Amino acid sequence: MAELSLAPRALYEEVAELLRQRIFNRELEPGSWIDELKIAQDYGISRTPMREALKVLATEGLVTMKVRRGAYVTEVSERDLADVYHLLSLLESDAAGVVAQRADDDQMSELKTLHQELEDAARPEQLDRQRFFEINERFHMRLLEIADNRWRNQMVADLRKVMKLNRHNSLLKSGRIQESLGEHRAIMAALAARDPQACTQRMQAHFESGLEAAV
Repeated sequence: MAELSLAPRALYEEVAELLRQRIFNRELEPGSWIDELKIAQDYGISRTPMREALKVLATEGLVTMKVRRGAYVTEVSERDLADVYHLLSLLESDAAGVVAQRADDDQMSELKTLHQELEDAARPEQLDRQRFFEINERFHMRLLEIADNRWRNQMVADLRKVMKLNRHNSLLKSGRIQESLGEHRAIMAALAARDPQACTQRMQAHFESGLEAAV
């Protein structure tokens, strides 16, 4: 009986992840209508797990449900972006300060390795924007894991999903990747110096610059 009760949940969560990635990859553009019937047919599923998956994405802010009109990929306004970046700045700058104080040598080494991967992805002769984006997110999430506050991690994970609706636009702006890399270097220097105040300030500056590039 337990196995039967878990199957529908596993299915709608899988569908939610498939749709989530299609949204992040711009296969489903912001503001576009989501054709539930067609997608359900494409995936070979019934409408029920499809609708449950859309409810999950609506909770995350990635999908907007409109009465008698169906589901649409959320369009993020400048106000939305400003609010999201503001909260991320508060949460992640606090985490950076904690890491500067508490991280052990192995954890610092992990962050240095991720930063080096970021440097490699940003080399002009082999620039890989998608890889840079992915490593950048891994760096931020690892820093949060090291800071070790599961409630903060949960809030950041949800906010970053909304940020991703616009993130690719900011990375395409001329010079933004190199600017972001420079900001990461400053954060790493503050971490190496074990300076919580500098880490907090530099992470805040990183998000301020990110918002300027995103709007």
